Amino acid sequence: MSSVQSLVDKKKKTFIGLPAPLGYVPGLGRGATGFTTRSDIGPARDADDIPEDRHAPPTKKKKTEDEEEEEDLNDANYDEFAGYGGSLCARDPYDQDDAEADLIYNNIDERMDEKRKERREKRLRMELENFRKEVPKVQHIFSDITRALSSVTAEEWANIPEVGDVRNKSQRNPRAEKFTPVPDSVLNKNRHFGETSTAVDLREQRFGGLTTPFPGDLTPGFNTPATNIDMKKIGQARSTLMDIKLTQVSDSVSGQTVVDPKGYLTDLQSMIPSRGADISDVKKARLLLKSVRETNPKHPPAWIASATLEEVTGKLQTARNLILQGCEECPKSEDLWLEAVRIMPGDQAKHVVAQAIRQLPQSVKIWMKAASLESNVKDKKRIFRKALENVPNSVALWKAAVELEDEENARIMLSRAVECCPTNVELWLALARLETYENGRKVLNRARDNIPTDRQIWITAAKLEEANGNIKMVDKIVERALTSLHANGVEINREQWMKDAEDAEKAGSTATCKAIIHHIIAIGVDEEDKKRTWMDDAEVAAVHGAIECARAIFAEALSVFPSKKSIWYNAAGFEKDHGTRESLEELLQRAVAHCPRAEKLWLMGAKSNWLAGNVAKAREILALAFQANPNSEEIWLAAVKLESENNEFVRARKLLQRARTNAPTARVFMKSVKLEWCLGELDNARKLLEESVKLYPTFPKLWMMKGQIEEQNGTIDDVRQAYNEGLKKCPTSIPLWILLSRVEEKARLVIRARALLERARLRNPGCPDLWLEAIRLENRAILKANAQSLMAKALQECPLSGILWAEAIFLEPRNSRKSKSTDALKKVEHDQHVLLAAAKLLWSERKLDKAREWFKRTVNIAEDFGDAWAYFYKFELLHGSEEQKNQVMRKCLAAEPRHGELWCSISKDIKNWRLKTEDLLPMVAAGASIPT
Repeated sequence: MSSVQSLVDKKKKTFIGLPAPLGYVPGLGRGATGFTTRSDIGPARDADDIPEDRHAPPTKKKKTEDEEEEEDLNDANYDEFAGYGGSLCARDPYDQDDAEADLIYNNIDERMDEKRKERREKRLRMELENFRKEVPKVQHIFSDITRALSSVTAEEWANIPEVGDVRNKSQRNPRAEKFTPVPDSVLNKNRHFGETSTAVDLREQRFGGLTTPFPGDLTPGFNTPATNIDMKKIGQARSTLMDIKLTQVSDSVSGQTVVDPKGYLTDLQSMIPSRGADISDVKKARLLLKSVRETNPKHPPAWIASATLEEVTGKLQTARNLILQGCEECPKSEDLWLEAVRIMPGDQAKHVVAQAIRQLPQSVKIWMKAASLESNVKDKKRIFRKALENVPNSVALWKAAVELEDEENARIMLSRAVECCPTNVELWLALARLETYENGRKVLNRARDNIPTDRQIWITAAKLEEANGNIKMVDKIVERALTSLHANGVEINREQWMKDAEDAEKAGSTATCKAIIHHIIAIGVDEEDKKRTWMDDAEVAAVHGAIECARAIFAEALSVFPSKKSIWYNAAGFEKDHGTRESLEELLQRAVAHCPRAEKLWLMGAKSNWLAGNVAKAREILALAFQANPNSEEIWLAAVKLESENNEFVRARKLLQRARTNAPTARVFMKSVKLEWCLGELDNARKLLEESVKLYPTFPKLWMMKGQIEEQNGTIDDVRQAYNEGLKKCPTSIPLWILLSRVEEKARLVIRARALLERARLRNPGCPDLWLEAIRLENRAILKANAQSLMAKALQECPLSGILWAEAIFLEPRNSRKSKSTDALKKVEHDQHVLLAAAKLLWSERKLDKAREWFKRTVNIAEDFGDAWAYFYKFELLHGSEEQKNQVMRKCLAAEPRHGELWCSISKDIKNWRLKTEDLLPMVAAGASIPT
């Protein structure tokens, strides 16, 4: 029966009685077709069959998650005007026409939004700016303070006090928690609380209760003691284990450790804790060092490290015992003895150092240590003499011994020292200094025989000859030195010899300095590089303060290149800064003899004599200059200036008349007009101007003078006509455009002035002066918004203009000026206008010391910038001392500034044409406004 049932189970199919799979059509595999009813789900035909209709059904628009499945036809979704809410075509097919229509409408919406975007963004920006002005951000209010935190040092950060405890009294002093002990009876009662038991164990039935069959506290197989663990024994076991491991790393054949002793002890030194460290680290380091000492007791660093560990942890006596034990194990270790002397107290240290000397009588360090332990000079001498008996060739011992002796005994000891150490240069030179002139020469000769490759012996010999008045031998000695050193294979290092020349000058041996420069200046320099290299050498020497070295270099350069005007100019400038008037005039006389066509050299000589009050000599020099340069404009104008400065106006007019005939130039005519204008002869000035503008119509200064003269005595129409005619001839002249705009502004025609400046910017793009004038025009018209807009455009067109950045700083609100100055310094770091603006900003913030430093930085970078000197002088007048004010005046007189907007407005005023720098500086400072 069972076999029949198994046969039936094998023939039974696995899918009988199971539901049909989704989309199943009976007979589909053999070509049968099915049909679809309303209740069917799934395809009624094969997926590979081609549909009867040629086009696919239109796709429906996908619904989003927010859309409802059914249309909402409630009364709440109905409006009398718009009808039901939502799309009327939500259930309709979404075809290609609908997609195209949606795309068109979306493009229209985007286009309309772009039209309104610029106006909307502009309105939002204005609202945001107004809001920020009324309610500024905290970061904007404190921006200057937070930026200053970048200069706070680490020490200042550390000194900032900690924030105090802001908790109230009850929080700071909470009540101590109180704990009441629970009785044992309660704990015992609740020990088995919550446990349940439904059966009785067989063991409990057999033995009764919970009595264990094993006596005591022992469990079969686990002899675990119930007593406490002995930590001391565990520590001893660890020590034993460490000893075993250290012994295992040693070589059983040679008995030497295979551990690198230097690296291992270095690691141990890093493990030595500082005082007050964890006691476990101390014990660990002590244990490791003990193992090293036992492994290799002849290794001195192990003993030194062990003693240092005990010293650091405060066990000084243990450290001394260890170091003495190490000295017994390693008696030939110099470092070990020195460490023992350091650790021992005074008397014991002397005893230890005596033992060290007995063990190491040749050790220089131990002898020096022994001498340092003595406080009496006599005992020190005795020790050094004993040391020199044992180590006679030690230079350090000889030097230390000689320093303790007087001059006579030092000479005797040095005589012995050079015999014991014949190759030491310092001992020979020291002996030569103590000897007489004749003996000194003999000593240096012996030194050269013993050390033929050292240059210092030769230089010392040259200094010795110079000190004794034998100047002729100095040059010969330096020449022989170079020959001898070259013969002995010594490379002549030019830089070293130049340094020796500077040292010789500092020592007062100027002849030796010049001799060295004369012989080594051309060594290692190519012919085409001589001029550039020598000028660089002279500049470096002047920076180092070696004036005679620089003068000698210029002398050598002029002897090789006597016709080079640039070298004469540099030499004259050097003498002007560092020499005397006599040396400058002597140099200029030689210069014009070699370069008679150099007009600047003639003018420098004439000016030097004029400043010295020797007007006759200045006229004589200019007369000679006329002979060498008969048609030179510079010399003609210099002669005119000399006569006009000395109130010889008739002679000045005659010179200008001759100059207009013999050397007619635009500058000559301009000076002629200016002289007549200054003397008040306006009719003569107008006649000369009419003649000048016909001859030189493209020279803008003539048109400017014409307009200014007309402005002084004429009507505004004549002034406007003069400037307009000038601009027709000189459309690229920036001052003419600015002067004409100011004329229109004075006539209260601001619109015309603005238009003129716009035309000027179109004709001369990228000009910061025109932008600056336009910005200031708007400011004067109280149109700050226009000024800020123009400033933004100006900085875009001229991003590296310092004068625009300086103006931009003070256009900003007070709380934003510092950040603007930072941006300006990043763009143009070394511009004098920006530096001056930064100094004025610090002045306005009452940071006087910083402002003074920035004023100094400005005048150092641009000495010719008169505005900086004027503001600096006014600053010292208000906040400085009398000495500081006088110092600014002296430096300004030496710099002779000529430029600057404020400076030129005073210095070029026709009323001030005869004023000097000392007169102009207070006037310009009085006109400078205090920054706010």
